[in-house]
Amino acid sequence: MTGSAGFQEDAVRRLRAAGCVFAEEEAGLLTDAAASAAELETMIGRRAAGLPLEHILGWVEFCGLRIGVASGVFVPRRRTEFLVRQAELLLRAHEGAHEGATSEGATSGGGTHDGGRRTAGRAVVVDLCCGSGAVGVALAARVTGIELHASDLDPAAVLCAKGNIEPVGGHVHEGDLFEPLPPGLRGRIAVVMANAPYVPTAAIGTMPPEARTHEPRMSLDGGPDGLDIQRRVIAEAPAWLGPGGHVLIETSRGQARRTIGLMRRAGLTARLASDPELDATVAIGAASIGDAAQNRR
Repeated sequence: MTGSAGFQEDAVRRLRAAGCVFAEEEAGLLTDAAASAAELETMIGRRAAGLPLEHILGWVEFCGLRIGVASGVFVPRRRTEFLVRQAELLLRAHEGAHEGATSEGATSGGGTHDGGRRTAGRAVVVDLCCGSGAVGVALAARVTGIELHASDLDPAAVLCAKGNIEPVGGHVHEGDLFEPLPPGLRGRIAVVMANAPYVPTAAIGTMPPEARTHEPRMSLDGGPDGLDIQRRVIAEAPAWLGPGGHVLIETSRGQARRTIGLMRRAGLTARLASDPELDATVAIGAASIGDAAQNRR
């Protein structure tokens, strides 16, 4: 909005009075987004009432990208960028191994598999509980040539994710975790990423009002101990992962050891990765390098 200095000063004052910690930054974003003083007034009123800034703007900055976020859809947190970085590292390692295997296969005239990949295909990546699709889109921007699939149970999230994922060549499926994925992906997936809900039910009431009021409860509530959805993802993952494939799950520091334990009981080799600056913790489970049939047990 042109000639907006005075409007922005007023916006800062009102947002600060409403308890917005980053009032100056938010006022600048709202002022830039508003096409008129009347629209800015509406935006400020919605933000002061507790609506997430991202829902008002219609986008969130994530991994340096602007990801579309619709009202009522989970807003990806900055800590989840660490999940994307870990997936990127694993895929780049798979790329190196795949290139070597492809060269060897070309010499011998045979085909090879590595990490759920085929010498004639692309690395298959799945974003479970995808919400807006931010995790999958960010990974596709960092690692070209992947075959990206995403799923979510919430129709509003699926619609939002399609707007973000389909333009980068990915596919969005509506349904419960792995259930809506094409059956042909079984035993072929290189990387499964899941920012599944992991807030214990009793702790939801302690979350900021903008989260517990304006984001779907299904995107927050992880059951009594916060691990209900993680248990299901981990139990089903081995049947879908290709040889040497990985499942990455965002979790909390307090839940991390239990998440790792679930992975090991499912027959996966498991480890933790963390970033204290982002307060981010990711549990990483790896399937055996053996044939895909072993991963379906």
